[in-house]
Amino acid sequence: MNRRISSLVAVSAAAVLAGSAPALAEMRPSLSFYGVPGIIDMPSGEAMKDGSIGVTLAYFGSQLRTTLTFQITPRISGSYRFSSTRNWSDALAPGDPLNDGYDTYNDRAFDLRLLLLEETDYLPAVTLGLQDFVGTGKNSAEYIVATKSFGDRLKVTAGLGWGRLGSYNDIGSFGDRPEVYDNDQGGKPSIDQWFRGPVAPFAGVEWQINDNWKAKAEYSSDGYDEVAGDRKIFERRSPFNFGVEYEYAEAVRVGLYSLYGTEIGFNVQLTMDPKRRPVGGILGPAPGQVGTRPSRSADPAAWSGGWTTQPGAAESLRGKLSKELAPDGLIVEDFSYTATTVHLRVRNTQIDSGPQAIGRSARALSRVMPASVEVFEIVPLVRGMGASKVTIRRSDLEALEHSPANDTALRGKVQIAEAGPAPGGLRDETVYPRFTWGLFPVLRVSEPLHGDIGLRLNASYELRPGLVLSGSVFQKLAGNFDECEGCKPSNLPPVRSDMAYYDLATDTSLDRLQLAWYAKPADQLYSRVTFGFLERMHAGLSAELLWKPVDSRFALGAEVNYTRQRDRDGFGFGEYDYGVATGHLSAYYDFGGGYLGQVDVGRYLAGDSGATFSLDREFANGVKLGAYATLTTASAEEFGEGSFDKGIRVTIPMNWLLGQPDRGEFTTTMRSLQRDGGARLEVDGRLYDSVRDYHMGVLDTQWGRVWR
Repeated sequence: MNRRISSLVAVSAAAVLAGSAPALAEMRPSLSFYGVPGIIDMPSGEAMKDGSIGVTLAYFGSQLRTTLTFQITPRISGSYRFSSTRNWSDALAPGDPLNDGYDTYNDRAFDLRLLLLEETDYLPAVTLGLQDFVGTGKNSAEYIVATKSFGDRLKVTAGLGWGRLGSYNDIGSFGDRPEVYDNDQGGKPSIDQWFRGPVAPFAGVEWQINDNWKAKAEYSSDGYDEVAGDRKIFERRSPFNFGVEYEYAEAVRVGLYSLYGTEIGFNVQLTMDPKRRPVGGILGPAPGQVGTRPSRSADPAAWSGGWTTQPGAAESLRGKLSKELAPDGLIVEDFSYTATTVHLRVRNTQIDSGPQAIGRSARALSRVMPASVEVFEIVPLVRGMGASKVTIRRSDLEALEHSPANDTALRGKVQIAEAGPAPGGLRDETVYPRFTWGLFPVLRVSEPLHGDIGLRLNASYELRPGLVLSGSVFQKLAGNFDECEGCKPSNLPPVRSDMAYYDLATDTSLDRLQLAWYAKPADQLYSRVTFGFLERMHAGLSAELLWKPVDSRFALGAEVNYTRQRDRDGFGFGEYDYGVATGHLSAYYDFGGGYLGQVDVGRYLAGDSGATFSLDREFANGVKLGAYATLTTASAEEFGEGSFDKGIRVTIPMNWLLGQPDRGEFTTTMRSLQRDGGARLEVDGRLYDSVRDYHMGVLDTQWGRVWR
């Protein structure tokens, strides 16, 4: 289980509770015990709203399931599920072939659903689903299911299931279904099983009692052959399930159920729309107005340009501009001008939107610069590097400030180009060196339901533009992780599988201490060199070069690293005596509509070679969800359980949760299992995500905030 999945559940809960709104009299899809649109334990034919995130916590019959579901497109959704079943071997005698010695069996699974048909006045919604299609296969199933609404109170669902969903009272068979073997590593698509073997019907009905209460009943085609039959973890007396659900708000639903004639269960459902901030708008300083220029007759000197030769003019203007921008966390680093053009290089430490930072910089310039200055050249700086140059005409700002659709109109007149070299203006020498720090609570999960609560201290000391010394220290305060029950010997160098031992070794750990140098050797090129303790497990040298034109959807990158594995106490290298050279060539592509693709080809920490394929969806407010898979020369047997590295990752901006200006973000990755194959160095500050916020794709997506 990923080290921060519990943090994700906590953050999700806070977000949906903060974003609760009164329920409407409509039957939105509810989520089943498997965390997908469904009735109780059976799926339905519906889909969630495009972009929605669902998180469920469901329990019955000694089985706990936690699922995250993301509606990737209006028709496609994906799910990651972690399930834990207690009393796994209690009913089995020693020596029984099924007795694998587990008291609690943990399983991870991925689902995929495709909405074939949207509901109409006469036709139902129809969905094709693959359940646990790259897991161990113990819960694997396929189904086709239809759901039809009758008015605004009644829904009826019927479907056909294979695998787990075809294991009770089947009506026939589509060939032979290959068996699932306990010694199989799992983690590979079980294509030879799909829609094969016995097929059984399932059905259900939902009745919306009022805006808050809903009643449900279903007929289940899941025989629970292993859990209820072979292992006798619970008794399955009936195929009928019943339940009631209370919808606290549009985002929160809880349910209590009677299942299979013997069990009582509950399901907590949290649904988020990442397009909507749970706390409304971002609080912060109000935007200033566009400055009004005096007429030429009222102030001919300001229009003549003679002011440029006045002693102390540069220092005075820079001081006024810095004062105007300071409340927004915008820092003037370089400032130069002529009688008609001003060039501003500015660092954004607070505002999460590039267009908003650019818009506030432009309006501040309009209030500070004399009337003869018509052209504003604004260069956002990222880690000392000029990311782009945004050119705005002052007269366009003045003309469009109060016009309808002024964001679109302004974008049509603005020019976005390469940043180019600094013109050698008046640099603010008081900006560097600059020290910042932060102290944050952290939940560090090392194994399912086991982890530590602590504090993380982050600090950064910027010596000069592009040269940054930074570090991170973790201090454990409390925890229940005492031994690594789930750790298994690795067939590869333990570059990731020993992480739990690092957590056990000490209560205080130096997670990172590094010196990084960022530079821009030429237009469209960005570079990074980082040296030190690069992450908790590895230290060494990392170098990166990125080619990314401002106006291009496509980018190329190259990274080379040499690292040695650190001792568990956080210092030294003697314990592992393992060094490795790694590197990757990376290709990035922005497909538009918020979809981002990435392919990384190269050598990984365990010495294996291969490629990582990633697809992410990013929303205008910075929320990002995606999936990845890594295929390398490490065989399934060498990799171990899971066969190859794959997972789902979520990035949530802190301002999305807090409603305050903040450029920080929370990121978590949920893997099927953390193993050594396909493991890449986790170096901080890679280039692509650093600079693309001020390139054309992201700027265009967020341009609606330029006047805020």
